[in-house]
Amino acid sequence: MTALSQTISVTVPVSQAIERVKRMLFQPFDPSKWFTIGFCAWLAGLGSRGFSFNYGGGSQRNGGSGGRTAQEVFQQARGFVMNNLFWILPLIVVLVFFCLAVGVVLLWLRSRGQFMFLHCVALNKAEIDVPWRKFVAEGNSLFVFRLVLGLVWMIPMVPFVIVAVVLVIRMINRGAPDIHVIISLIGVGLIILALGIVFFVIGKLTTDFVVPIMFLRRCKCLDGWRELCHLLSTHAARFVVYLLFQIVLGLAIGVIILTTIIATCCVAGCVMLMPYLGTVLLLPVLTFKRSYSLHYLAQYGREYDVFPPPIMTTIPGTAPPTAAA
Repeated sequence: MTALSQTISVTVPVSQAIERVKRMLFQPFDPSKWFTIGFCAWLAGLGSRGFSFNYGGGSQRNGGSGGRTAQEVFQQARGFVMNNLFWILPLIVVLVFFCLAVGVVLLWLRSRGQFMFLHCVALNKAEIDVPWRKFVAEGNSLFVFRLVLGLVWMIPMVPFVIVAVVLVIRMINRGAPDIHVIISLIGVGLIILALGIVFFVIGKLTTDFVVPIMFLRRCKCLDGWRELCHLLSTHAARFVVYLLFQIVLGLAIGVIILTTIIATCCVAGCVMLMPYLGTVLLLPVLTFKRSYSLHYLAQYGREYDVFPPPIMTTIPGTAPPTAAA
């Protein structure tokens, strides 16, 4: 393992991923291939990417409140809710169940799309039907794992969120800032942030490494996690460096995207807001990110390399190369 550890790098896969993007999308440039792979990439990130803008409309309406304090506004809102609870409560229940149902469907499609996009990147093929049918069991296993992970995330998160809301309501009722409440809110916020980081890392490792292992082994998600845990126990520091380097890559990619938006007078930014078309426009970035994690994982041994070996060609009149003894 010592010799292997010395060959693992977080920078070498950058150039490898860039070369793969060139071969897949630009050598040659094929619009139909772009849109096909773009669909798989869109499905792989369905519901997990988006943009939001604040146009500052709230600041223009501040004068319309008649100078009322936050406490008065809160009391009026609470009175309205209590007087109309007979229809507000059922509406909230329906909306919550509807959002949960939509979220579950999107999660299922995203789990299946992960293997479709990985199939396209690993084999340099623009296919939809083949990976959709081929990785049914793996996609469903990933879906169940993510669904359970989301429920486990909600169990500790919801109580802390409720506590934070109660503290804010109490401070509003008092009509003045309370240093003790503010300190409590900061503490609750830090706990929520820590829990969020933990579950984000689990999701990141699942997408970057467990999914490729499942792709190679044709195994369930928990089996893929067991194999990854073995790697983590042996190369924990290496994976920590990988996660930290992801922050650097994310900043660099963000600068490139922002520069592109500015250079195109926000035209590119408007296209990025559009479902599917935004993914097609960002396909080189998404392909790079997917390729980077695959090339990094391949450094741990041929058994972790999702890319097929290069086809050996021979010159006419010469004997094919023989394997070393």
